[in-house]
Amino acid sequence: MRSMLFVVTSFMVTILAWGVYGPVLHWGQHGMSTDGGLARMRPFVCVGLAYFAIGVIVPAVLLKLRGEQGDWTVRGIVFSLAGGALGAIGALGIIMAFNFGGRPVFVMPLVFGGAPVVNSFVTIKWAGRMKEISPIFIAGLVMVLLGAITVLRFAPRSEPAPEPKPAEVVDDSAESEVATSETGPVGSFLMQLVSIVLTVVCWGCYGPVLHKGQAAMHHSRLRPLLCVGLAYFAIAVVVPNLWLAGVPESSAYTFSGTLWSLAAGAAGAIGALGIIMAFNFGGRPVYVMPLVFGGAPVVNTLLTTILGGLWEDVNAMFLAGLILVIAGAAIVLVFAPRGAPPSEAEAESAKDSPPTPKAEPEVAGENESEKE
Repeated sequence: MRSMLFVVTSFMVTILAWGVYGPVLHWGQHGMSTDGGLARMRPFVCVGLAYFAIGVIVPAVLLKLRGEQGDWTVRGIVFSLAGGALGAIGALGIIMAFNFGGRPVFVMPLVFGGAPVVNSFVTIKWAGRMKEISPIFIAGLVMVLLGAITVLRFAPRSEPAPEPKPAEVVDDSAESEVATSETGPVGSFLMQLVSIVLTVVCWGCYGPVLHKGQAAMHHSRLRPLLCVGLAYFAIAVVVPNLWLAGVPESSAYTFSGTLWSLAAGAAGAIGALGIIMAFNFGGRPVYVMPLVFGGAPVVNTLLTTILGGLWEDVNAMFLAGLILVIAGAAIVLVFAPRGAPPSEAEAESAKDSPPTPKAEPEVAGENESEKE
C-alpha cells in the first residue's frame, strides 16, 4: 500500500507538470515571435536547455556528492538515451504538426488518445503477459482515453485566453494558410498526419523504453534522467541551432518568451523525473503511462479554461469527460496486472545488490518488472 502511494504521488507530479507544459510553451512561442505568429525552433531550444540543466547538471552533481543505488551499464545507457530521444522527437512532431496547419483541437486528442494505446501494446508485447490483462482493465483504459479525448474536444472555447492577443488568433490561422499554400492541401494534410503519427509512436514507446533503461541500471533514478537530458540536448538544442543557421525564422530570444519556454522545459524534465520515480517505486508502464496521458490533457484543459475565464461555459460533455477519466483511472489502478512473484534467481540477484535494508524488498519486487 505504501509503495502504491509513492507510485501515485510520482505520476501525479508528471500529470501536473506535463499538464502545464503545453500552455506555458505556447506563451513562450508567442513571446519569441516577431511577426505575431508562433515561433518554432527557438522555444524548442529553450526546452532542451532546461532539460539539460535539470536532467544533466543536477543529476551529475547529486551523483558526485551523494551517489545512489544502481550503476552504469551499456544496456541501461542505450535504452535511457533512446527514451530521451523518443521524448524529444515526439515534442518536435507536435511543433511540426502545427507548422503544417494542424490545430490543437484535433492534433492533441489524436496524440493523447493514440500514445497510450501504443504504450500498452508495446508493454504487453515485451512482457509476454497478454493473459494477465483482464477485460475490466481494458475497460478502464478505454474510459481514460475516451475521457481525455472528450475533455479536449468539448473544452470551452467561446473566448480567447487572456495571454494571447486577438490578433494572434488571426495570425495563427494565417500561418495555416501559408503552410497549406506551400505544400498544397493534400501535401499539408499528409504532413500533419505523418507528424501526428510520429509523436504518437514516439511518446507511446517512451515509457517502456525508459523503463528498460532504468531496470538495466538496477533501478537508478538519476542515471536514466541524465541520459534523457543528454538526448534532449542533442535533439532539442544542437539540431534546432543547425536548422536555424540554414533556415531562419521570424523569431528572437526575448525575455518573456525565453522565460516561458525555459519554464516549459523545466516542467517537461520534472515530469520525466516523476515517471522514473513511479517506475522506481514499482509502477508499471502498462498503467502508469496511460494514466499520465489521460490526466495531463485534463490538467492542460482545466488550466486553459480557468485562465481564459471560460468556467461559466463548461458544458455537460466536458464534465462527462472528466468523470470518465477519474473513474477509468481508478479502475486501471485497481485492476492493473501485477505479474507473478519473482523467481528464485531474481531473489538471489536482489540479495546481491547493495541497497539499504529498507530498499531491498522493493528491489526484489521490481526485478520482476525488469522482464518487461
